[in-house]
Amino acid sequence: MRFNFFKKEAVDFYTPVNGKILSLEEVPDPVFSQKMMGDGMAVLPTNGDILSPAKGTVILVAATKHAIGIHAEDGSEILIHVGLETVELDGKGFNVAVKEGDKVSAGQLLIEVDWEYISTNAKSTITPIVITNSQDGKKQYVFTEEKEGTAGKTVLFTASAK
Repeated sequence: MRFNFFKKEAVDFYTPVNGKILSLEEVPDPVFSQKMMGDGMAVLPTNGDILSPAKGTVILVAATKHAIGIHAEDGSEILIHVGLETVELDGKGFNVAVKEGDKVSAGQLLIEVDWEYISTNAKSTITPIVITNSQDGKKQYVFTEEKEGTAGKTVLFTASAK
């Protein structure tokens, strides 16, 4: 009988908001579409708030409330950037439910979003979900081929050790 105590299980990361799933290349912002911050996916939200994609610790809450970073238990660092050019809204349209240092579980509320306000006052509601440490080469990420996502239920990508 063989045991592999050191093999790491794959970790699922869930869609943080309901909507149409897009590749990062489809995001109309070169910072995201050219993967300058890392690999990932995006969602064109239809409704709902921003939920945690995985179990981890909140490591960033932007002062303007438009972005949140999570250090997942597997070591992946995830940035959820709500909308495009939303930093200019100076926090309007967002109600953050967590703070830096908080432990979160997959599906936990992170940010309440007024999508109507965002769609009227920002460039886009498209929400990139970026793995900011994806280029360190320690993990392999497999991205979904699903086209529609349900927050906290649809797996957006899976991470596993290389």
